[in-house]
Amino acid sequence: TPPKATPPKATPPKATPPKATPPKATPQPTASPSLPFSPPYCPSPPPSSPPYCPTIPSSHTFRLRQLHSLLAPHKPLEFINNQPEASLEGLAPAEDLASFKEAQESTRQALGLGGSEEYRLGRIQFGSFEVDTWYHSPYPREYTQLPVIYVCEFCLKFYKSTDTLYRHANICKWRHPPGNEIYRKNLLSIFEVDGEKHKAYCQNLCLMAKLFLENKTLYFDVEPFLFYVLTKASHYGCHFVGYFSKEKHSAQNCNVSCILTMPQYMNHGYGKMMIDFSYLLTRREQKVGSPERPLSDLGLISYRSYWKDVILEYLIRLGKQDAISIKELSQESGLHCDDIISTLQFHGLLKYWKGKHIILRRKVGVVHLGHVMSHDRLLLSGFVGRTRSVV
Repeated sequence: TPPKATPPKATPPKATPPKATPPKATPQPTASPSLPFSPPYCPSPPPSSPPYCPTIPSSHTFRLRQLHSLLAPHKPLEFINNQPEASLEGLAPAEDLASFKEAQESTRQALGLGGSEEYRLGRIQFGSFEVDTWYHSPYPREYTQLPVIYVCEFCLKFYKSTDTLYRHANICKWRHPPGNEIYRKNLLSIFEVDGEKHKAYCQNLCLMAKLFLENKTLYFDVEPFLFYVLTKASHYGCHFVGYFSKEKHSAQNCNVSCILTMPQYMNHGYGKMMIDFSYLLTRREQKVGSPERPLSDLGLISYRSYWKDVILEYLIRLGKQDAISIKELSQESGLHCDDIISTLQFHGLLKYWKGKHIILRRKVGVVHLGHVMSHDRLLLSGFVGRTRSVV
């Protein structure tokens, strides 16, 4: 018998080993930002926390911010010199800070820079003129720290840069001061501005005037005053020349509280013209007036010159008349009797003799020849009423 065929044994499939998955990369901590000092030893952060970055204490951050503001290299030198010092509290002992401030103040006074709390503007750009200032004015502090500010010559608003001034000029519709025009002669005009109706304009006017007047103390309380603004016309508008102000109801009969001629228009006779206009208003009210004291140096010179012209003209017109009444001179000219007597004494024209005050006529002629009046006069013919204005 043939042998039985044995069936082949089924070989089980070979088990394929599972593929090894590479381990996931753990996120590496990001590099910490560079610090101005080496950080202390930092232990490894817990696995659930975000990438670790050492924190700077708040006190160190405040000090670094102060040092950065003090050492900013991009600011010009004159800007840094006009900046107030940053607060140094907490950076040094109190005794060292006191001695430092004392030495700083003495150095400022030695260099003529003024006190540390007062910053004076160096210049203002006013129309086509760049004018150097004389005194401190209480503009906002961010303006007084600048070397120059830019003032619109029509509405008197002030700005920090030429760009903002140009943008304002494109939308500014003013071409003359507000109020009523009460006088016009050729190119000259005078506008009467009520401080109560145009408060912002009058306040800006007082702030600008303080830059050139030492004794001015009125800045914001402008409602009780009238402002008379002198302008000179051109094809572009009425340009500011000067102004004077007076109280609406003065107990001392002061016809001028403050008077100013801009420096670029000085020595052209505008100051005496405004003085004469103030006395013209006084005469129309049938009163006797005098300027408010104290007068500035330039104001005293202008007033004495005007008083001398009025008195000499009156004396020469009287001729050889024996009796001269100071009261009649006061009523006719509007000058106060005290101003007349002080002017005569200042020029040596008044003398006390035999119990009477006499005027030296010979000296009147000498003074008159030394200062010609009648040929260089600017008559205010554009205003109704008699007037005397000296160029």
